[in-house]
Amino acid sequence: MSKLSHQPVLLTETLDALNLRSDGIYIDCTYGRGGHTQAILNRLGTDGRLLALDQDPEAVQSAQSIDDERFNIVHNPFAQLQANIEDRGWLGQINGILLDLGVSSPQLDNPTRGFSFMQDGPLDMRMNPEDGKNVAQWLDTATAKEIAKVLRDYGEERYANRIARAIKCESITTTSQLANIITKTCPPSKEHKHPATRSFQAMRIFINRELEQLQQVLTQTLNILAPHGRLVIISFHSLEDRIVKRFMRDNARGDNFPINLPVTVQQLNPKLRIVGKPIRASVTEINSNPRARSAILRVAELNS
Repeated sequence: MSKLSHQPVLLTETLDALNLRSDGIYIDCTYGRGGHTQAILNRLGTDGRLLALDQDPEAVQSAQSIDDERFNIVHNPFAQLQANIEDRGWLGQINGILLDLGVSSPQLDNPTRGFSFMQDGPLDMRMNPEDGKNVAQWLDTATAKEIAKVLRDYGEERYANRIARAIKCESITTTSQLANIITKTCPPSKEHKHPATRSFQAMRIFINRELEQLQQVLTQTLNILAPHGRLVIISFHSLEDRIVKRFMRDNARGDNFPINLPVTVQQLNPKLRIVGKPIRASVTEINSNPRARSAILRVAELNS
């Protein structure tokens, strides 16, 4: 396996959850390096279609190797999903939507992208390096209070204030500089995690507006899916999974009537049906791909 190779997480479980039809229309909102995409294409017939999105130009470039008339990819964040579906006249016709959230293995493994504290590189962390401020630029202008809020809100970091103050005492441009400052500032973790884990996650989520984009695309899926179309989401972070769980639960309950008002299930008008229980990676998969350890897959189906 090459340094920048990628193993799709929960692949078999994802394909089963999508309930693939040979002539269906499917969306992979997070192409990455195409592991899920290629597996979906392998199950589609000649009339099937697959659209992928990714905001990372390197991922989009990688997808150019797929020579298949059933497949197309667009260089967009998934928050722009509905606009792409409307452009194709597919609104309400999508049989399955996949979201594999978080950062991909090639992004983590490439030190020039600045996602990981395991290798030294420029402190960037942008999913799309052509768009917006990188983390180093943000740290240079943010106040200690602003940095601490990001570490608390997006990383649930208990030493947020201490880390933020230490960061503002230095000029930081690389991942190693940031990781070393956090390591010196924080006591060893009882969970045996690297002290910088939560802070790096928090800054990545913040700089890419990951939670806001997730909330936007979830709302759009209700307009995009066909009746009985599947929404399949793999989360790696508790904050992501909390948003997904709440969205599926709320839309499976239906309209919010007063608690004492007697109504039928039909009057509640639930938009989604939750399919099965959350799925986690097997021990076998975790042993071969440790990044699958925190993955959790949730599935919902649009009611007719």
